[in-house]
Amino acid sequence: MKQFLDWSAYKDAGMGDAYADIPPHGGNYAKAIAACINSRQCEADGKQVMCPSYRVSKNPDLSTGGRVRLLKAALSEDQESHPLLSAPLAEAMELCVSCKGCKRECEANVDMPLIKAEYLAQKYQLEKRSLRSRLFAATPEWLFHYGFLRNVIALRNRSPFIAKVSAALFGIDEKSPLPVPVKTPFSEPQTLNSGSELPGVVLFTDTFTRYFDPQIAEAAIKVLTHAGYPLFFATPVSETDKRPLCCGRTYLAQGMIDRARAEAERLRDALLPHVEAGRIIVGMEASCVLGLRDDALALGLGEDMEKISKQVMLFEEFLAKEIKAKRLNIELSEATGKSLVHGHCHQKATGAMKSMRRVLKQVAVDQFEMIDSGCCGMAGTFGLEREHAADSRAMIHDGLLQTLQSQPHTQVIANGFSCRQQIKHYDGRQPWHLAEYIKSRMQK
Repeated sequence: MKQFLDWSAYKDAGMGDAYADIPPHGGNYAKAIAACINSRQCEADGKQVMCPSYRVSKNPDLSTGGRVRLLKAALSEDQESHPLLSAPLAEAMELCVSCKGCKRECEANVDMPLIKAEYLAQKYQLEKRSLRSRLFAATPEWLFHYGFLRNVIALRNRSPFIAKVSAALFGIDEKSPLPVPVKTPFSEPQTLNSGSELPGVVLFTDTFTRYFDPQIAEAAIKVLTHAGYPLFFATPVSETDKRPLCCGRTYLAQGMIDRARAEAERLRDALLPHVEAGRIIVGMEASCVLGLRDDALALGLGEDMEKISKQVMLFEEFLAKEIKAKRLNIELSEATGKSLVHGHCHQKATGAMKSMRRVLKQVAVDQFEMIDSGCCGMAGTFGLEREHAADSRAMIHDGLLQTLQSQPHTQVIANGFSCRQQIKHYDGRQPWHLAEYIKSRMQK
């Protein structure tokens, strides 16, 4: 089996263990799957995130361990019969929302989202990729090249007829609104506060913040410059390359590994000089930061990407670190009310909700409540896919929506782009990113 991702980190996994049950096909990829010890903890109650589709269905095939069992069976068969295309396995992998909960909550740290990316790459070697998959994967490119599509998307959201047509053509759920790009995307300014002695920060603006929520990037800039941090911005190395940098998350999520690698290479080349200068890379979107810090290491981009991964932090992680170091100095007005805080699955998977709590204790004087819930159900494009819309609705009802509806007038903070879209659609409130919340409280 040709492997699209670099699974060499698992080359010694299970070796010498008679109970590892490593499938005969798949090499190191099979070893990564066999890391599961079949304890069935992923089917136990009380997990924070893992596994959203199992939580709402109680179907054991939709747990992390269930997917492992199906993958092991497929990699134990003669590959000429294409067992990876079996219907039960295809359904189980489709319903993995790549929450990364298993990477943290599974006692064997099985990385099912990365396993799914390789699975999709293998699958689309054997069958044709859908137009919807290609469109979702290429989001960073069409957002850059075809700005007029914002009007098409807005029209689709207003017109039930066009929504039905898009459902028939692309398999996009007609009842789910598509996020509409802004007219003027975020554009990087020049270096700011260059004379400060505080740690230098490179603000990495992801595709979704850039084209849908540029006010979040502007808020982050206001917060960091107000606090005195030298602020830098990464742009493509080549002067002929005008398209903004992207981590490649949308391509990886669709199993388009080569395209994800190309995007990560562009980003690596732009960020490496900053890292070598001792600066910290700070991002606002958890899935993109985790992509740089974790998933990108499986793209085979060498030691330079490893160096970068060690210097990447979420906005809230950076602020928490600076609070602990007693370097963060921002004058804020007094909090006027309570806030509900919803964590993106990747924030929870990286332990970043501890940083959210530390920062909010500093700036909100304990006027906040962390919502105890799992995945919001949007999960990138999952909630927009017609065949998964019912599952998406079930996920947001698994704790999150009940809490929101019990406190209808409370401000909501949600750092994940997908989460904000889902909350706005089902609850009607427009959540703030932490950067927006802090900016709103800054003394003028």
